[in-house]
Amino acid sequence: MQTDTTVIVIGAGGAGLAAAAELRRARVPVVVLERAGVVGAAWRTRYDRLRLNSSRPFSKLSGARYPRRTGIFPSRDEVANYLEDYAAVNALDVWRGVSVERIDRDGAGWRVRTRTGDLTAAHVIVATGRASVPVVPDWPDRDAYVGALLHSAEYRSPAAFRGRDVLVAGAGCSGMEIAYDLAEGGASRVRVAVRTTPNLLLRSPAGPVLARAMMLLPAARADAIMRFVRRRMVGDLDEYGLPIPSEGMFTLLERHGTTPTIVDREVIEAVRDRRIEIVAAVASLDATGVQLADGTRVEPDAVIAATGYRTGLEPMVGHLGVLDERGTPLVIDGEAAPGLRFLGYISRPALFGRFGEEARRAARQIARRSRAVPRPHGQPEPVPVRA
Repeated sequence: MQTDTTVIVIGAGGAGLAAAAELRRARVPVVVLERAGVVGAAWRTRYDRLRLNSSRPFSKLSGARYPRRTGIFPSRDEVANYLEDYAAVNALDVWRGVSVERIDRDGAGWRVRTRTGDLTAAHVIVATGRASVPVVPDWPDRDAYVGALLHSAEYRSPAAFRGRDVLVAGAGCSGMEIAYDLAEGGASRVRVAVRTTPNLLLRSPAGPVLARAMMLLPAARADAIMRFVRRRMVGDLDEYGLPIPSEGMFTLLERHGTTPTIVDREVIEAVRDRRIEIVAAVASLDATGVQLADGTRVEPDAVIAATGYRTGLEPMVGHLGVLDERGTPLVIDGEAAPGLRFLGYISRPALFGRFGEEARRAARQIARRSRAVPRPHGQPEPVPVRA
């Protein structure tokens, strides 16, 4: 499988495809390696109800609109099909079913080890995403629990939980949306265990505009504005277990990369109706129940851990000294090492729509190094997408 090319992109999600398309426009040879058998695999395997939190106009890649029938917040399948079309229309060279095991320096370039052989390139862009490896906390006596215990990545629909008591651990976007899906889908009881009270926002078509405007302000000022927005749009949820956090959403975003929990109004109504009950964090498990942090014990039939992901980059690049202690790239805008970049790891609102911005910067830099002549900024080749 030995071959040489200018750029290898790892990951055929939104960030990887955007990078490959921009490089092609800059006439830089590029191949995309995707471990799954399909483009946009991360989208195709998520739960049925999943939609983008950012609206359609702010969630497209360069030069490519969604088909006219697409909802204002594209669904899981609409995003997956959009990415598949984007790869096809841009004639991207995507090698599917190629799993990358390790990246090493090879002279002035890089050697990419895969299960089917090695590849070499002058530049490598890693775009496998922040949500690659599901994380279930190592709760005490977790293995003793005889009920169903699964990560939210394994959840698809409420069908398997009808008539059952379910505890969702985690009040992020996925946790709250899955809880609502369960409540609507016939679960007998739904509780959400909250470790850190989330900053709540309602899903809104204009949300990305507001978020980008707030990013231009000092974090403290943006926090104050968004607390006012929260009070007006969401209201007082103190008695239901969801008070406004003391630390604002932009301070948390700046310090820890923590994004707000974006939900539909129906989710808030379900909390007020106590169809979704907010309880304390999970402290431990035993054979038949869950001990909560406030000393309460509950006995759910199933526990769904909406407890986040890790990048899973350690086996691939951990030996290169380019990751922090959480496995997140130390440099996420520019070169992490000569010829090595990470794309799509910036934690920002409406991230999907930002992939194109990151991709254009990377393509221009690589094109200059490769002595290619990129198209002028703002003049990409037309990229129609199936209507």
